[in-house]
Amino acid sequence: MATPSTLPVTIDDIRAAQELLSGVVRPTPLEYSRALSERVGSEVFLKCENLQRAGSFKIRGAYTRMARLSDAERARGVVAASAGNHAQGVALAAQLLGIHSKVYMPLGAAMPKLIATRAYGAAVEQLGLTIDECLVAAHAWSAETGAVLIHPFDHPDIVAGQGTCGLEILDQCPDVRTIVVCTGGGGLLAGIAVAVKAVRPDVRVVGVQAEQAAAYPMSLRAGRPVPLETMSTMADGIAVGTPGIVPYAVVAELVDAIDTVSEADLSRALLFLLERAKLVVEPAGAAAVARLLEPSSRQFEGPVVAVLSGGNIDPLLMLRIIRHGMVAAGRYLQFSVRVPDKPGSLALLLADLAGADANVVEVQHTRSETTLSVDEVEIAVECETKGPEHREEVLRQLRADGYRLVFR
Repeated sequence: MATPSTLPVTIDDIRAAQELLSGVVRPTPLEYSRALSERVGSEVFLKCENLQRAGSFKIRGAYTRMARLSDAERARGVVAASAGNHAQGVALAAQLLGIHSKVYMPLGAAMPKLIATRAYGAAVEQLGLTIDECLVAAHAWSAETGAVLIHPFDHPDIVAGQGTCGLEILDQCPDVRTIVVCTGGGGLLAGIAVAVKAVRPDVRVVGVQAEQAAAYPMSLRAGRPVPLETMSTMADGIAVGTPGIVPYAVVAELVDAIDTVSEADLSRALLFLLERAKLVVEPAGAAAVARLLEPSSRQFEGPVVAVLSGGNIDPLLMLRIIRHGMVAAGRYLQFSVRVPDKPGSLALLLADLAGADANVVEVQHTRSETTLSVDEVEIAVECETKGPEHREEVLRQLRADGYRLVFR
């Protein structure tokens, strides 16, 4: 393991950042979760960075980096690339420091993140589909204009700023044994690892990535940052194709494990946080909780702290994810059946569903499909169930009633 002096960021750097951030960021709450504690088998707390200024932890690193710019650098302005959270952190920090900011964001960036970034005063340009594409444009703008690139994760000041979250965790939960952190480029994970391991080397630090955008496991096996060929995840905040050089050096030396979670895991976690913790969290911010919802999380020694990194989610995306999460949790059922085209067929199907205690939310009645016989109709149904066992009970009852089900 590397010694503190050989790492690109030290505990002294993080403590200096904490002093710099005093009065700028707010210490976010650490909330006990009884529901998660029961799942994991030990105490679990949620570090609510979704309640931070600008809706995520990103203001910590952005302000730390930008407050240390010289007068000449500030005069040239700053440029950044982000799916949304870093964009808002940079825009807010620039507003507080009186610096002009320009931000490149992907074409698919969530509308609330776009609106908030512009509201903080940043000039926003959208291009490409990933953060990596936006970073190329940001580098080009920096070279052309002299604007200072504020990287979302690959700079010692950024990592030091994010590490102040780790110092807060130690203050709020002195006996913590495991910290689980969502991970994209690695700035937050690296910062927390430096802060925590310097004070409590016995604490286990675990990073979590979306399995369809998991650059760290492959990079750690290769011994260097390796770019992903493709990415596809709803968790845009951690959809980073290549780990940063600075955070990679820390993660490789100090982080105990990097785990991955599926898209279904992420949607289940977001739904769980809404229902059981009453917290609005974006998919990337729910990655740590997604890991804790897996049965293997019982191996984690408690108390456990899961970091909720951000809460900036488009309401339309939230609606889709809630439905996806309900399907993944066995609480939402979509199917179609073909029945005789005669009066009462639809009413009978609805009555059978009511008898099975399934709540119908949408019905589509189709007669014109070319694959249908002239004397039959297709009925597509969406309904709510009470969980996996009830879902299977509903399906058994429908089959017993003679329906041939086709799942959508």
